[in-house]
Amino acid sequence: MNILLLEDDLILSAELSKFLESNYFVTDRIYDGETFLRQIKNNSYDLYLLDINVPKINGLDVCQTIRSFDKNTPIIIISAYGDLSDKKDAFTRLADDYLVKPFQFEELLLRMNSLLRRKVPIDTADQDIIRVDDLIINKTEQKVFRAGNEIALTLKEFQLLVYLAEAQGRTVSKQQITENVWEHNFNTNTNTVEVYINFLRKKLDKDFKVKLIHTRSGFGYYLNPL
Repeated sequence: MNILLLEDDLILSAELSKFLESNYFVTDRIYDGETFLRQIKNNSYDLYLLDINVPKINGLDVCQTIRSFDKNTPIIIISAYGDLSDKKDAFTRLADDYLVKPFQFEELLLRMNSLLRRKVPIDTADQDIIRVDDLIINKTEQKVFRAGNEIALTLKEFQLLVYLAEAQGRTVSKQQITENVWEHNFNTNTNTVEVYINFLRKKLDKDFKVKLIHTRSGFGYYLNPL
């Protein structure tokens, strides 16, 4: 089992990691919320442990971001904040459990094992999630996120993005796009495809150093980080 731990107390992080690994959990340690969200882009974990009061992006916001595209992976909040309002805030953001510091590691282990036994298999759900670098496409909910921020797309923009993403970096022509996204053959000399590609670029690439949507002159378009 792979665990991702968000905890900025270096001593506690090291001790907790050592305990979990002694119980056969592979544990990666992260110390701020921004790095944590980057870490989960291309790595799969079975459970997340989140402290609240961490640098850059707090644990509650991290929890909320995870839940925007991942409904299944268990999340346990481990925090010094013990007020009912703090717990309510965490559960409102769809955390699965909440443990107040200081706590016994054995109790955390019991709670982790309980959640992992009830974990819903995610194989089917994962088929509806497409990841390209820091871009996440949730096909079921028709939502798109880049670097943890939701990007509003029209239905046709979303369909075009999904088609490009499912090509897995291969170049697709205007003809292929019109047949698969618009589902009919209009004149491929029209600039409709170019217009929608530009819409996507403005929304997905304009504010980011790494561009995802590219043109292969004379051939078509492809989606890939460069």
